[in-house]
Amino acid sequence: MLTSRPYLARALYEWLLDNEQTPYVVVDAGKPDVRVPQQFVQNGQIVLNIAPAAVRDLSIDNAAVTFGARFSGQPMQVVVPMDALIAIYARENGVGMVFGQEPVMPSFASEEDAALEDEGRPTLESVESRTEEATKPSESVDETDEDSSNRPGKGKPSLRIVK
Repeated sequence: MLTSRPYLARALYEWLLDNEQTPYVVVDAGKPDVRVPQQFVQNGQIVLNIAPAAVRDLSIDNAAVTFGARFSGQPMQVVVPMDALIAIYARENGVGMVFGQEPVMPSFASEEDAALEDEGRPTLESVESRTEEATKPSESVDETDEDSSNRPGKGKPSLRIVK
């Protein structure tokens, strides 16, 4: 699956404009391919006004947010890749959304990435059940003998309380 960030960013931008709010974005200026005015970066981030009156040729596509703007009278083409977009919100009241780290979807991850990701994760494995002697009668699930005879080599299913 594709990342949901550009779809949410476009929707929030339109919603903020429809509600006569001024959309601002917070950008991680340290990410690769980010083109923002470095003189205004603070703590590795920059806040940009993306209202129609503040920018020209705004495009929020699946890859990046791009627009032209003037900073201290100097024109600049701003490029914010989607993974560098931290938040979009209204200047007037702070309503908006902060984007968290999205997991990489399996169909878009390489096999190496998937193998590295799975190394430290717990896995589910099939385990053999204990014999009926080890379970208490009050913990077993009632079942007819016909049902248990359909499973060769296994006794009645039982429920075991683990504390």
